[in-house]
Amino acid sequence: MFEAMKMTGHDYKSGGFDKAILAVGSLESHGGHLPLGTDTLISYRLARKVAQRVKGLLLLPPLTVGYSEHYSYFPLTLTLRAETMVDVLKDVLRSAIKHGILRIFILNGHDGNIAPIDMATRAVKTEYPQVRIASLDAWWVSAGRLLPRGTFEVWDGLGHGGEGETSMALALFEELVQMEHAQGVVPNLPANVDVKWDFAELTDCGASGDPTKATVEKGRLIEKVLLEMLVSFFEDMDGRNWDYRSVRSAR
Repeated sequence: MFEAMKMTGHDYKSGGFDKAILAVGSLESHGGHLPLGTDTLISYRLARKVAQRVKGLLLLPPLTVGYSEHYSYFPLTLTLRAETMVDVLKDVLRSAIKHGILRIFILNGHDGNIAPIDMATRAVKTEYPQVRIASLDAWWVSAGRLLPRGTFEVWDGLGHGGEGETSMALALFEELVQMEHAQGVVPNLPANVDVKWDFAELTDCGASGDPTKATVEKGRLIEKVLLEMLVSFFEDMDGRNWDYRSVRSAR
């Protein structure tokens, strides 16, 4: 038993948990073909698979609403204010720390959560220097780096409800995907400058990229490389007692 939502007090006390993983998602439109909770479903199901393979890793309940103001044109988007998101993350982290969880990993599924996660974790780390906090802020970027070139057909698989995300959905919860409604737009964005867009400026269908190119096979490849990377991370960190500090060379 490793899922906090399902365990009893006895299960927790006898479980020997020395670290926890927290999935962070959102509830917002991902086009006509994906569930509104896609970001939460992907991050939580991936986190669950990691917890199954890593000894002593407690799976915390997911945060199912994030900062999604920039997607709010499309129904049904629920959003926290950015400052509220930061406070919620701080409170969850502090609560875990209070009960002896001093190694925490955040697995994020939504772009709007990246800045709040950074702000919250840096603040909590300052409060509790002994705590170790790590995160995977953008699995879709990491997957693109880990997979062989040519895996994706359009826009490097990127997009909100695009080729990569839809492929992951097909691999993890195909029964909730309606591919007959899949459509997307590849936005005309500059290559080296970060434009602070509202999503309605990029697409008229609630999705970007090209979800029609998504397949279960691509999703399984993404899942495989991410799981291998994450499990290896925990094995490496556990092997050195989460000590990542540099040691000054002797003169």
